[in-house]
Amino acid sequence: MKRIGRHLVRRFRDVLGSDFFLTQPADTACYSFDASGFEYVPLAVALPGDTRQVSQVLKLCSREGIPVIPRGAGTGTTGGAVPVSKGLVVSLTRMNKVKSIDQVELSCVVEPGVITGRLQQEVERLGLFYPPDPASLAFCTIGGNVNTCAGGARAVKYGVTRDYVRALKVVLANGEEIMVGASTAKGVVGYDLRHLFVGAEGTLGIVTEITLRLIPRPEAVGTIAACFPSAHQATDSVTCLFGSALLPRCAEFLDELSLGCIKELLPFDPGPDAKALLLVEVDGPSGSIGSQIDKVKACLSRHKASFIYQPDDHHDSSRLWAARRKLSPSIKKLGYETKVSEDICVPRARLSAMLDFLEDAQRVYPVKILTFGHAGDGNLHVNLLFNKKDFESETEVRDLIAAVMKKTVSLGGTISGEHGIGLSKRPYLSLELSKRVISLHREIKKVFDPGNILNPHKIF
Repeated sequence: MKRIGRHLVRRFRDVLGSDFFLTQPADTACYSFDASGFEYVPLAVALPGDTRQVSQVLKLCSREGIPVIPRGAGTGTTGGAVPVSKGLVVSLTRMNKVKSIDQVELSCVVEPGVITGRLQQEVERLGLFYPPDPASLAFCTIGGNVNTCAGGARAVKYGVTRDYVRALKVVLANGEEIMVGASTAKGVVGYDLRHLFVGAEGTLGIVTEITLRLIPRPEAVGTIAACFPSAHQATDSVTCLFGSALLPRCAEFLDELSLGCIKELLPFDPGPDAKALLLVEVDGPSGSIGSQIDKVKACLSRHKASFIYQPDDHHDSSRLWAARRKLSPSIKKLGYETKVSEDICVPRARLSAMLDFLEDAQRVYPVKILTFGHAGDGNLHVNLLFNKKDFESETEVRDLIAAVMKKTVSLGGTISGEHGIGLSKRPYLSLELSKRVISLHREIKKVFDPGNILNPHKIF
């Protein structure tokens, strides 16, 4: 489709209001990209304010065969919100209400445009806790988190977005509104369609309301950081933690290159010989923190940590986490033209094997590999840094990415721990899923979206 005609523009504006249907290039360009590097300008942008408007927009798009690309804050890294099919971007940022917080049922009802960090602040004021904490929590939306099944540092103990979704209101491709899941703590009626939509990247329907499970806020938190002479000693400490009957809420790994990017932001000097950093956090009743920290220190010392830092107060602990969250944008200071970021996940016991493979890859390809991530659940963010002129062709770059994916799967891992498939990981889906499983995915897509208008060209 090359354009949306004047008659249709009037129809969309009748539904949304003239200020909330954008067609000018200066406006639509703002919705042409996310954090992946892909860029395609949409034909138009719709900014609905409620479920009814989403339904009416989808009815029009279904009737006219217009591709629809749902969008949150555009913080995704795999191109999931990029309008590769042109079409109509449906931005859900206006739907940003926290509708209710129930302290008895330990739940809340929110619209998809609610910022994740804002929701966390609101529930914590009431003594409650919403654990999923993607690094972009100050900007990303709950709707985007649902569509990618986002995780974060605390996933090792508390799980990912999927584990907190109780019910969803969804608008299907034809404009029909449905509710899936249950607002109660338990519910096993019929197939679990709720979890089918979580992580579907907007290919099955547009989520317009989310009922989330909450838990009581932990009474106390303990944080500790350690530097190591080698990356292997850091990852061996991670396996030691779990072998000590300890479940930390975070166990973050940073390699030497990562550490160099943020060392000025840390509340301590890691020293010139630090090759890796481990950031560990525990929580629970106040009386349990001391013994948990002692177990952490024992593992760090057993694996020859060269420096152990325990914050004196919340301020210093916050500085540690602020530095960690600024790592990804800080990579720009290294000056490489291109950064390809992958979020592979391997069993904890295979972290060292994965790091060995990445070290070897740097000897074969003209690339620097910066690795950090949620080592507690084996989720590594592998950043391939290079200048395009150093590679003979784009095929060589694709070969490197494919090699990383193949090694991940061979170690019993998955090609995406929390970012989704989108556009960037489509070529590698068959490394992990069989032909029959991919076929089942396609058949499910056809049931919900027979006209293939919902985020086409994503995942498959």
